[in-house]
Amino acid sequence: MAPTEETLPSGADGNADGAAAAAPAAVNPEKPSTSESARMPRWLPRAMVLALALVACYRLASWAFDQLTGLLLNIVIAFFLALAIEPAVDRMSARGMRRGLATGLVFLGILISVAGFFTLLGSMLADQIVTMVEDFPKYLDQVVSWVNDTFHTELSRLEIQDSLLHSDWLQSYVKNSADNVLDVSTQVLGGLFKVLTVTLFAFYFAADGPRLRRALCSVLPPARQTEVLRAWEIAVAKTGGYIYSRGVMALISGVAHYVLLETLAVPYAPALAVWVGLISQFIPTIGTYLAGALPMLIAFTVAPWYAVWVLGFVVIYQQFENYLLQPRITAKTVDIHPAVSFGSVIAGTALLGAVGALIAIPATATLQAFLGAYIKRYDVTDDPRVHGRTRRRGASALARVRHALSRRS
Repeated sequence: MAPTEETLPSGADGNADGAAAAAPAAVNPEKPSTSESARMPRWLPRAMVLALALVACYRLASWAFDQLTGLLLNIVIAFFLALAIEPAVDRMSARGMRRGLATGLVFLGILISVAGFFTLLGSMLADQIVTMVEDFPKYLDQVVSWVNDTFHTELSRLEIQDSLLHSDWLQSYVKNSADNVLDVSTQVLGGLFKVLTVTLFAFYFAADGPRLRRALCSVLPPARQTEVLRAWEIAVAKTGGYIYSRGVMALISGVAHYVLLETLAVPYAPALAVWVGLISQFIPTIGTYLAGALPMLIAFTVAPWYAVWVLGFVVIYQQFENYLLQPRITAKTVDIHPAVSFGSVIAGTALLGAVGALIAIPATATLQAFLGAYIKRYDVTDDPRVHGRTRRRGASALARVRHALSRRS
């Protein structure tokens, strides 16, 4: 009898086939699926949001800085003005006067001086403009006569005057000036507002100087507090020294130019001398030439050759001041090399315009004095290449002979 094959249950066979079929389809836990690998990393959305937020903050900060540039410049000017008047306020405060009252008295003195100067200068300019307008035909006759005699021409003053008055450029200039009256008024009001802003900030900086330093030092560790206070003290000393030295040189310059103008019998000699002294000292680089232009113009109304004398004196005095007077006066106050001073003025003008030119020298002197305390210096070797001396063969031979004689003796 043939052996009968054992019949497997259909269910068991189906389970085996199902297990065999399901085995290849099992998911490998070590290899991610296609859907999971295509997903975005969790950190990427956060990084994108953070990058967009940083860009938005940068654009907002740039816009705010552009809008506040004028205010920041006014604060910088007020800070250096407060540093300049702080020594006077400290002296008055040491005698028992309140700092607010002392600061107010200092500003009152400055206001009276500035108002008196511009009032005197304005009256002088008004009188001279009226005189020049009245004498313009006489000056034009002299010029026309000189041209006719020199170049053998036949020019007429009336024809020249008529052509000037009816010229197209003069009419267009008058029309544009009339249209720009509102713009000029707006600029004048804006300038007055800036002066008021600077004065207000400078008053608070000078009156509340100790409180401001205390508030600043309260957020710094003791070591940093010492450095900040030292930097503040150096800034006050250098800025005050700069103003003092410039004031002395302005006084000397004003006296010298007053003697010249009084000798030439130029009208308004005291006002012109004060103008030359202040403008030439407190406007760097171009102040001397800007200050000398007005006395030359007034001297020309007296006699044309007087303008040449004034120009020559301005040039000669400028050389005397640069090479002899200024180094002696500023040696103990600012103590900055002329080349460094000139470079700082150029850099300040490029960065902040006229404001940078005014504060460049005291700021550079403060930075130089502050960094000098942290720079270690050594004795310089006695070498002719360092001290600028050249050895002479005859002198060295004579020194050797003296040394030999001294050894024999």
